[in-house]
Formats: sequence, structure tokens, C-alpha cells
Amino acid sequence: MRAMALLLPQGGLCSSSSRCVVPAVSLVLLVALLAVSNTYFAFPLRGGGAPYPSAGRRRVGGAGCDIFRGEWVPDPDAPYYTNDTCTVIHEHYDCMKYGKPDLGFMQWRWRPDGDGCDLPRLDPASFLAAMSGKTIAFVGDSLARNHMHSLICLLTRVAQPKTSWPSSKHVVYHYGGGYNFTVVNFWAPYLVRHELVDPDGPVHTGLWNLYLDEPDEVWAAHVGEFDYAVVSASSWFYRPSMLYEAGRLVGCHHCLKPNVTDLTLRYALRMATRAALLAVSGRDGRFRGTAVLRTVSPSQYEGGEWNKDGNCLRTRPYRRGENSLQGIELDFHTLQVEEFAAAEKEATQASGGAVRMMLMDTTEAMILRADAHPSKYRGWTPEKYFTVYHDCVHWCLPGAVDAWNDMLAHLLLTPQSRQS
Repeated sequence: MRAMALLLPQGGLCSSSSRCVVPAVSLVLLVALLAVSNTYFAFPLRGGGAPYPSAGRRRVGGAGCDIFRGEWVPDPDAPYYTNDTCTVIHEHYDCMKYGKPDLGFMQWRWRPDGDGCDLPRLDPASFLAAMSGKTIAFVGDSLARNHMHSLICLLTRVAQPKTSWPSSKHVVYHYGGGYNFTVVNFWAPYLVRHELVDPDGPVHTGLWNLYLDEPDEVWAAHVGEFDYAVVSASSWFYRPSMLYEAGRLVGCHHCLKPNVTDLTLRYALRMATRAALLAVSGRDGRFRGTAVLRTVSPSQYEGGEWNKDGNCLRTRPYRRGENSLQGIELDFHTLQVEEFAAAEKEATQASGGAVRMMLMDTTEAMILRADAHPSKYRGWTPEKYFTVYHDCVHWCLPGAVDAWNDMLAHLLLTPQSRQS
């Protein structure tokens, strides 16, 4: 059973913060994530979402419905969990505990464009029943973990998982009680093998070696055990890095070293994404499931950069057309879409249809949600060389990021869901 293969002997809670804390990043780097938060106060919970896949008289996806293009509409029934009912919410995005004053950011849902189109809220009982005997892996940085925690919280309405830590970079949540469903999270901020070579680095944020054609073994060694793999990463690529392929230095990103070509962070993300998708393409016969690439999650600092008084103070979503992806993040999105298209073709040829590739294009929805970041309303620990007071990269839980799991449920459980 795939799920049981991932449930290695539990090592217990880590004894030091160096093993348990997972760094989080803004345009260069955000502060470190803290331990799991305690509960703060109860918030009235409403009923669950529409049972999946029915959505009343509105169509769920299907012909003419693109779930990634739409608008945010009021949802008076939200939230569907709180930090009182879900204990996995990290202090880094526990906005309720740390007093975010405008809790209205929780009461919106994503509605796709199209006459009669809809995207229902994830129904936890239906989802768990459909995923019985399956394993889903979230691979990436702290935003991948943000996504995974949202799923765990949504499912707590009907079930609580048993948690184990096979390693400091590998967490397993197993649902027994007849569900036999496993959620795993792998800390792989670059997706590929990496090592810190200078903690101070050229701009005091560290210098890293990235091996762009070597998927990180922390997760790649387990791909044969996954039924579903959700891959996402981008934030850590802003850090200066030395870039290697086939064991040879080919260039760098902002290393400021003479005689080393600066290939830019765009090149690094492209090649790392390519390597990660190749690992789940089915080419070597290990992975036989569904691979999902989630596109870039936008940071939304206004009034300055992440380290120069930038903040996110909006209290409601942007309307359609009021905000758009720009600059490096637009480039990131473009290259992710391009690499996905190439990987989808590779998977079809390599696996003979045994591997299904899906693009989860959450970017358009999230560029409209500058109101749903933690800002200063979260726990934080100052880094050695710098301090970030406002987090406009991660997403409050509960909040807008829950829509990612509405989308994910649609992709995985709807036969004719959008795949490109």
C-alpha cells in the first residue's frame, strides 16, 4: 500500500528549532516559520460546501468553464474552520491568533467565468471517500506547506489525521477510520538538490549551490509511492545561487563573482521546474499517477519593497482588471506554463497514458487577493542578518488559499477537468 510506505517510524517532535523551523521567503527572503500555533478564539463555523461534484443548478467546470478565470464573490457561510478547530495552522499565517482586524477577507469564494459555471467548496466527506487508499504529496517551499495545511484544515470538519515526522523535511498525515488516505509534505524549496555554501552570501541572505538537473532526493526517492504529486516553488529562487548541471558550474544568479555568467533566477527556476516535472513524467517507470504543477503565488507589497516598509493593507479583493501580474513573477508564470506543456508531452510519450499531468493555474485568482496576506498579524522570528515585519507572500488560514483546494478537488475528481 502506497500510504503505508510513507508512514516511517515517527521520530517525535524535533528537539531543536534548526530541525523543525522551515524558512519562508518574500522577494528575497521572509522570516522563518514557527512551530504549530495554539488556538486563540472560536469563530462561528457554518455548514460545509456543496457536496462534490454537484453545485446546484450551476455547472461545475466542464465545457466552456475554465475554473482558473473568474472573480471573487461574497461567501457569507465562510469560514469552514478556524484556528480553534484546526491545530496545524502555523503561527506564520495564523492571522486570527495575531489579531488581524479585518476578518472579512475570509468570506469570499472564487467563482469561474461562464454562464452557469461554478466551483463548489471542497466537501470533506466526499473528498475523503474519493481519495480512499490514495496518497497525495505536496512538494515545494513554505507556500506548498501553506496549501497543504489548508487541505488538512478543511478536512478536519469530518476527520483528524495521525501525524508523523519521518524526517525534518518530511511530514506525514494519515487518515484512518476507514479512509486510509495519506497527505505528505516534503520541504524542497528549490525542488532540486541544493546546499548552503555561504550563510552570509553576497547580499547577506546566503549563497546556495543548485544542481538544476537533480531532483531533490528528499521527495524524488518517494515518487513511486504517490498517487498524486502537487509541485510548486518559486520564492527561494530570489536568493543568490551557483548553478550546476551535470556536476559542472554553468553560471549563477547574482553571485557577484568574476568570470561567472549570471544566468538569472529565471533560468534557475525554469531548469529546476523542468527537472521536477521530469521526475514525475513516468519516464523511469516509478511514478504512475497524477502530477499537478501549481503556478506562482504572487507577493503583494505596496508602498515599498519587502525590506523597505512594504506592506499589504487592503481590506477587500481587487475587482477584475484592477491588478495584474508583472515583472519577474509574470516571467515565472510564463516559464511555468511553457515547462508544463513540454512535460505534459513528455509524460504522454514516456508513460503511455499512465501519468496524467495537470496545470493548476491559481495565479490570476490570487493576484486579486492582496487583502488575504498576514502582514504583521503572524508570529515571526528575526533572521540572523535581517528582519521582515510584514508578510505579503503567505496566505492567512482560513482565507483565500482555501480556494486552491476547491480547485484541486475539481482537477482530481472531475473526469473532464481542465488539464492545460
